Amino acid sequence: MEITNVRVRLADGVNERLCGYCTMTIDNEFVVRDLRIIIGDKGLFVAMPSRKGQRRCPRCGVKNSYQAKFCSECGNRLRMRLKPGPAEQSRLHVDIAHPITPECRRKIQDCVISAYEKEKTRASAEGYVPPPSDDEIPSEYFEEHTELERG
Repeated sequence: MEITNVRVRLADGVNERLCGYCTMTIDNEFVVRDLRIIIGDKGLFVAMPSRKGQRRCPRCGVKNSYQAKFCSECGNRLRMRLKPGPAEQSRLHVDIAHPITPECRRKIQDCVISAYEKEKTRASAEGYVPPPSDDEIPSEYFEEHTELERG
């Protein structure tokens, strides 16, 4: 596995532990978005993209966040535990993509933190313009797709 591209966008400073977000390309073929660069107890580390864990509504079967009080589909009140047990605690957030081996984790961590340090250095220069976020659509798209084809 070769990490062929790493793009970092520095955080806006609202959360003092969150330093930035990252998009990583592997072998010029696979993209992983929304990695987070965080200050931990032992320094910087890379958190993998995750989503909130889910459980099914006993009435309609639709998935809802573990923290939801009511079903988003049928409005049924969902039973809440006063204190989540170890199994529920570990499922509050679930990684979407993650390295399996420690070597892979170290490789990702080293590449992302190196790119973060470079972006931080660039940000300290006068006239720095942050890179566009992955959510922003390039203006070229709108120039090419201004008229809708009508049938």
